[in-house]
Amino acid sequence: MEVLEPARACTAVSLQGGNSLAITTTASPSRESVTPKGQHLFSRRTNSLLGVQIAGCGSFVPDNVVTNSDLQTRLGFDPEWIRQRTGILERRHCPPEMATSDMCVEAARRAIRNANVDPADIDLVVCGTFTPDFQCPSTACLIQDRLALDCAAFDLAAACAGFMYSLVTAAQFVASGNAKAALVVGGDCMSRIINPGDQRTYPLFGDGAGAVVLTAGDPHQGLLCYQMGADGSGGSLLDRKAGGSKTPLTLSALEAGDHLLHMDGRSVFKWAVRLVTDTIELMLETAGMTVHDVSLFALHQANIRIIDAAMEQLAIPPEKVFSNVHRYGNTSGGSIPLVLDEAFREGRIERGDTLMMCGFGAGLAWGTSLFRW
Repeated sequence: MEVLEPARACTAVSLQGGNSLAITTTASPSRESVTPKGQHLFSRRTNSLLGVQIAGCGSFVPDNVVTNSDLQTRLGFDPEWIRQRTGILERRHCPPEMATSDMCVEAARRAIRNANVDPADIDLVVCGTFTPDFQCPSTACLIQDRLALDCAAFDLAAACAGFMYSLVTAAQFVASGNAKAALVVGGDCMSRIINPGDQRTYPLFGDGAGAVVLTAGDPHQGLLCYQMGADGSGGSLLDRKAGGSKTPLTLSALEAGDHLLHMDGRSVFKWAVRLVTDTIELMLETAGMTVHDVSLFALHQANIRIIDAAMEQLAIPPEKVFSNVHRYGNTSGGSIPLVLDEAFREGRIERGDTLMMCGFGAGLAWGTSLFRW
């Protein structure tokens, strides 16, 4: 089923002197494809937000390496099945004394050092996570306290799209002049919420965190084009049934494993490949660019087969795609900032480069952007 709508606005925002904003609007056609239960709902709404830059980045993963062979010894998993189906060879798991906030704090410290900004200038912390230390206080508040920052702080829960949602949100504050420097953190401790008895899901995930510092940039830097989307009809494809207000955590829920992550892997895989392909095509079309104009593709590291399938459909050369899923698995909110930090440290990202970033997962939710570094 396809629903055609009137043209929607694609709004470009750039800084022109002080904190004033120049806003230009161009019409672009909108099409939404709707099919049952999260199979595919895709909007063509896009926006642009210029005048911001990533001043620095950092990342952190635990020291504890868990290889596919380790999973075979401990849980009877087939290492070759994991490699062939996911491309993952190993992942990191937090020790018992380490939580999401601990990883995020260290990633944030590294990002602040890399950005060479005064911590006193950071006036916002946004943390993308769906494995917070506590239901309250927020993980962002724990980060703010540990780093002794004088700023507002809040969490943003969008699972594997959490970093992209957080990046776009923080960019609004910086571009409008309501924040001088924003610390954007993405991190998840996935090993605490996955079921060791689920051989199709457990090997996919690892623990990790990454962070960037956003500051004002020139009018050509920032989000050249971005899209934030959601299809809640597919929520049951990737969820945790117990632990919220609808189904509180009880002894029976714990015994049933309803507090752990459940995923319909086949359906999520099909949705992800189509979503990544469609949203990247939309970014390029809206920006008037081609894959050859993109310096690097930094995509959510969910599964190498998802990445490869989408890249093949889009005819994107392998050398333009940065991947570390073989070493870390799916770190959810930590995935994209981990890629950014490693790519930057390897000299794959330089000032002025155009990056394609795309995060996607539970919700179902996604965030995609063409970002001028």
